[in-house]
Amino acid sequence: MATGKLTSLAAVAELIPDQAVVSVSSSSGLGCPDAVLKAIGERFETAGAPRDITTIHPIAAGDMYGIDGIDHIARKGLLKRVIAGSYPSGPSSMESPRIWRMINSNEVEAYNLPSGIIFHMHREAAAKRPGLLTKVGWDTVVDPAHRGGKMNRATTEDIVARVEFAGDEWLFYPSIPVDVAIIRGTSADVNGNLSMEHEGAYLGALEQALAARNNGGIVIAQVKRIAPAGSLAPQSIRVPGILVDHIVLDPDQMQTTQTQYEPAISGELPQPMTSFSPVEWDISKIIARRAAMTLRRGETVNLGFGISALVPYILLEEGLHGSVTWVIEQGAVGGLPLQDFQFGCASNLEAIVASPDQFTFFQGGGFDRTLLSFMEVDAGGSVNVSRLSAKPHVTAGIGGFIDITAQAKHIVFSSFFTAGGLKLAIEAGQLRILQEGRFKKFVPEIEEITFSGPRARDIGQKVTYITERCVIDLTEDGLAVTEIAPGIRLEEDVLQQADIPLKVSPHLREMAAPLFSPALMQLRLGRKKGSS
Repeated sequence: MATGKLTSLAAVAELIPDQAVVSVSSSSGLGCPDAVLKAIGERFETAGAPRDITTIHPIAAGDMYGIDGIDHIARKGLLKRVIAGSYPSGPSSMESPRIWRMINSNEVEAYNLPSGIIFHMHREAAAKRPGLLTKVGWDTVVDPAHRGGKMNRATTEDIVARVEFAGDEWLFYPSIPVDVAIIRGTSADVNGNLSMEHEGAYLGALEQALAARNNGGIVIAQVKRIAPAGSLAPQSIRVPGILVDHIVLDPDQMQTTQTQYEPAISGELPQPMTSFSPVEWDISKIIARRAAMTLRRGETVNLGFGISALVPYILLEEGLHGSVTWVIEQGAVGGLPLQDFQFGCASNLEAIVASPDQFTFFQGGGFDRTLLSFMEVDAGGSVNVSRLSAKPHVTAGIGGFIDITAQAKHIVFSSFFTAGGLKLAIEAGQLRILQEGRFKKFVPEIEEITFSGPRARDIGQKVTYITERCVIDLTEDGLAVTEIAPGIRLEEDVLQQADIPLKVSPHLREMAAPLFSPALMQLRLGRKKGSS
C-alpha cells in the first residue's frame, strides 16, 4: 500500500526548527510519543539542532520506570523553556530526572501550571482567542500574587496575570500558538487519520493538533501500526488526517510504562474483578478506609495519586464496587482505577473522554467529592502537594490538582501526620507510635500553596484532612481535630506534633474501631443527598 504520510524518526526530528514551540501529548508513561522525543535528542547530540525550543506538556512526558520522555530532550542548548502541568517523578532512591537537574541548576526556564488550564490554552490558541479568564489557581502558586507558576531563578517572564473584567478579578492565562505538536495513537491510516483503540486515554491530542495546524505549524503522530486508507471506522478516529502532517511508526510502543498491552486498560475487554488483590494490611489502609467512609452511594468522585488511590480497592473488598463512579483527569469514567504508574487508567471503565473535557467538568465542580493527598498544611488550611526543595523529583508538580480543587464541593486530603522515620504499630486495636517522624506536616508556612484554605472558606468548600492518628476539619475558626485514633494521646501525639495551633472540636470522638482491624469493616455507605 502507499505510504502516504509515513516518515522516518530521523526525518521528523529534522523538522523541528530552532526556537520552536513544541507541544507534547503524554501523561507520564501513558501515551508518551517516546520514540519521537528520543529522535529529537539524538539529532541534537549529533548535529547540535534544534536549539532553544520551548516545550509544552499538559501532563508529564515520561517517568523513571522505562520511558524517558522529556529527559530525551532535557539538554542545555536544546531546551530553553518548559511549560508543564507536571514533571517526571520517582522514588528518592533513584537519580532525579535530567529535567529536574536542569530546573534546579537554572539551566532552563520552567513553569508549572494546572494541567487542565494548559489543555484549554491550546483550545484558545487554536481558535486564535487571546487566552483564558478563570478563577482556577486563584491564591495558589500559579497566581502572580505568589509565584505565577515560575519554578526557578532563570524563569523571569510573567505569563499569568491578574486582570479586572466585568466587575470582578480573574486570572488570565494567555494562549500560546504551537509550531509543532507531537501526539500519539494506536493506528493511523496512510492519510493520517488517527485511532486510539489500545490507548488508556485520549488525553488532549486533538486540541494540541488544532493549536499547531491553525497557527501554521505541523503535527507529528507516533503510532504502533499503519492501516490502509479508509480501513479505520470513522467513529474511531480521534484526530482526523487533515490535521496530521507526518506519521512515525513505533511497533514496540508501550501502552503504559509498566504495560505492553492489556485490553482491559483500553476498555476493549473486561477484566474479572476477582483478579485484583485486596489492599495489604498496613497503616495506609487505615487512612484509605477512613477516606472511604466519606463517600455516599451514587456519587461521582475524583481520585488522586497516593493513598487515595487505594480507596477503590477498599470498596471492592467490602463488596461496594460500583457504589460510586470514579473520574480521573486523564479521562477515565467508572471502572476500577489502577495504581502506581498505571495510574490514570482504569479497568472495566464505562467511558473514556478527552482530558480537556474532563477538566471542564472538574473546573466547574460537576462532581461530588475528590480524594487527594497532602505534603504540608498551614494554619489556614492551605496545602502544598506540588514541591519540596529537599526532594523535588519525588513530587510531580501541580498536575490537575488545582483544576480539581477549584470548585470541588468536598475535598478529602489524606496522608500521614508526620514524615521521615515514622514507625507505627497496631496492638489490640490501638494505634501505637513507636517512633515519631522527624518532619512535621502541619507547619506555619508551606513551600507552595497548591490549595488555598482561605479561598475554600470564602466559597464554602468542605475540607477534611485524614491521617492515621486523627481527622481534622477546616472550619471558620481554623483547623479543628474532630476524631482521634484509639490509643493516641491528644496532647502529646497530635497537638504537640503540629507546629501550628490546632483547635479541638467540642464533639471530638474516637475514630471507628473497625478501621484498626484487618478484618473487613462491613462498610456501609449512605445515599447521596437528593437521590432516591
